[in-house]
Amino acid sequence: MKFENILVEKNDFKAVVTINRPSKLNALNKSTLSEINQAFAEIESDQNIKIVILTGSGEKAFVAGADISEFADFDVQEGQSLAAQGQQMVFDRIANFKKPVIAAINGFALGGGLELAMAAHFRIASDNAKMGLPETSLGVIPGYGGTQRLSQLIGKGRAMEMIMTAGMIDAKTAHSYGLVNHVTSPEELLDLANSLADKIAKNSIVAIGFAIEAINANDEDGINGFEKEIENFGKSFGTEDFKEGTSAFLEKRKANFPNR
Repeated sequence: MKFENILVEKNDFKAVVTINRPSKLNALNKSTLSEINQAFAEIESDQNIKIVILTGSGEKAFVAGADISEFADFDVQEGQSLAAQGQQMVFDRIANFKKPVIAAINGFALGGGLELAMAAHFRIASDNAKMGLPETSLGVIPGYGGTQRLSQLIGKGRAMEMIMTAGMIDAKTAHSYGLVNHVTSPEELLDLANSLADKIAKNSIVAIGFAIEAINANDEDGINGFEKEIENFGKSFGTEDFKEGTSAFLEKRKANFPNR
């Protein structure tokens, strides 16, 4: 499928999804969100793809925010619909994706851009990256899960400060907060993302999908994360990957997971 605002490159077992609106610092508009949704639907059904790397084109920005011109004149109902549709279509979809999603943050990740990165399963950043949720400076709040995921990742107090001040933090601070796992040079960012993907791919993607679901369950109202862990632990025993993994261990060889 050909896209106008994103690039999708598949290489062996990896898919690199690049937000590609460099003239707009890769800002998210309705069309871009729709294309991200379509790309992830395609990747989900592609049995050859195990891992997704999410990044932005150019050196200046991962995603510098949402395209404000699209919603500047919205009313209350339209604003709520915008947030609800965006969360369901893209942000929650990525957060609950059964295949690992790594966000490689190059440059600015602001507003909807940081929310997109936080929806990924974990994040790495270039040392020139800047992150923030500046929505309150526009008279609005984060609407794509930012108030929830930021506090889950860095704690309530720090999230409150970042959102209230509408300020930015650099990559070093983001790393100390636990917002990103690794910081490297811009030139080495995708190399690091690929290296991490290679390590992940040695393991059972089916088991990883179960783990993602169990980890996320802890953040959902009315769901007991421990019970979900027990359920998915049991489900693992019914997979071909479990049979291969345990057999390989007992036979002292490397596992060759069928990912079923």
